[in-house]
Amino acid sequence: MSTTNAPKFDEMLNEDGTVRSAYADFRNWYDAQDKSWLKRQDGEAERFFRRIGITFNVYGESDAEERLIPFDMIPRIITAKEWRKLTKGIEQRVRAINAFLQDLYHRQEIIRSGRLPISALRNNEAFLSQMIGFTPPGGVYTHIVGIDLVRTGPDEFMVLEDNARTPSGVSYMLENRETMMAMFPDLFTQIPVRPVSDYPRRLARSLRACAPAAYNAAGGKRPVVAVLTPGIYNSAYFEHAFLADQMGAELVEGSDLRIMNGRVAMRTTTGYKAIDVIYRRVDDDYLDPLTFNADSVLGVAGIMDVYRSGGVTIANAPGTGIADDKAIYSYMPEIVEFYTGEKPILNNVPTWRCSEADSLAYVLDNLKDLVVKEVHGSGGYGMLIGPTSSKKELAAFEQKLRAKPDNYIAQPTLSLSTVPIFTREGLAPRHVDLRPFVLVSPDGIDITPGGLTRVALKKGSLVVNSSQGGGTKDSWVLED
Repeated sequence: MSTTNAPKFDEMLNEDGTVRSAYADFRNWYDAQDKSWLKRQDGEAERFFRRIGITFNVYGESDAEERLIPFDMIPRIITAKEWRKLTKGIEQRVRAINAFLQDLYHRQEIIRSGRLPISALRNNEAFLSQMIGFTPPGGVYTHIVGIDLVRTGPDEFMVLEDNARTPSGVSYMLENRETMMAMFPDLFTQIPVRPVSDYPRRLARSLRACAPAAYNAAGGKRPVVAVLTPGIYNSAYFEHAFLADQMGAELVEGSDLRIMNGRVAMRTTTGYKAIDVIYRRVDDDYLDPLTFNADSVLGVAGIMDVYRSGGVTIANAPGTGIADDKAIYSYMPEIVEFYTGEKPILNNVPTWRCSEADSLAYVLDNLKDLVVKEVHGSGGYGMLIGPTSSKKELAAFEQKLRAKPDNYIAQPTLSLSTVPIFTREGLAPRHVDLRPFVLVSPDGIDITPGGLTRVALKKGSLVVNSSQGGGTKDSWVLED
């Protein structure tokens, strides 16, 4: 996102320069530390990340290089009161998304009601006809959800994006916390911070609760969970391996799996063993070459037939990507109200759908002031930040908009909140977003306290994605 001339909300400092209550204890601790020691700790954090291999791959560049995830050691701090409001809004939204997906693949009542136009599904690659009429085990479509939030004021958090397909970044949330606890153990004895380290255990428990009919019929001792990865060259492979290890689950690739006796089985040293739940990090199109992309070597031939017959649970369910669609996002206030009967607790960022003639005309007239995104885009790619773009870039993007308006949405530039980062000259404000992680099972909705804070490390920048030069920091939710 970009910024207007409106004053920015600083999460640590009041307008008069005094410290807000959320940061009071931390700031007292920070001011008492030797600054040369803090600089050494900053360097130590980078060495720690490099030593354990917290990297990501950058696609689309000549060398597709591995890069270190930049880490900032100043935590982003949220009060217990703020978190309570956030969790209510997040839970409401996730419940609505799951109900929305159930409806889209069955009776489509929201379309019959006129709240969502049929054009939102027509020719939308994220909507999978193969899921029509099928209900996943336990009725859960979105087992793991990431809701991207931005803050614009003291009491104003807004949803920037929904990540209902394969949200990433949770391993960085966990490693950020481990790094902070290793470097500053005394901080966590002085300031009551809610833990996040039990996320893998909670994830494993939530996935096991979604075991399929075949497991329930067999009456096994404990459902077998596996993480399906595209392999070591995937940008998030570190996270796939990390979560499998932390959950005590198997890390598998498509070549490790085969269909046997109506089940998905993985190769082991003692033969093939049936899997009950697959936490897949492979996109829909590559999941099953018999159903989707025939050239895929990343998935398992026939897995969709096993899935539909109740032989395995796939998390997240195929077809959930429709809820990530940025055009669908623009209807989320109506979606939340339709399925919950309540007004949204968390607001959307106002959005213009360029597929609509009036909206397109407005966007073209105001392109230099807006942020324009691809409907299916992610990672900060394929977007235009009007206020920071050159005339040449604006003209080129205008041609894209005119050629394929259905492919874009636009949003106003916002004055995003800032939090402090550590620099050699001292603390400096930078823009951030927040991705809380949500687990969904038949047992309920479980929201980890905090999430992944992504930070724009460059002065003046508002792009927080690691692939675009951003970094991460630990997110603290304080106890009452």
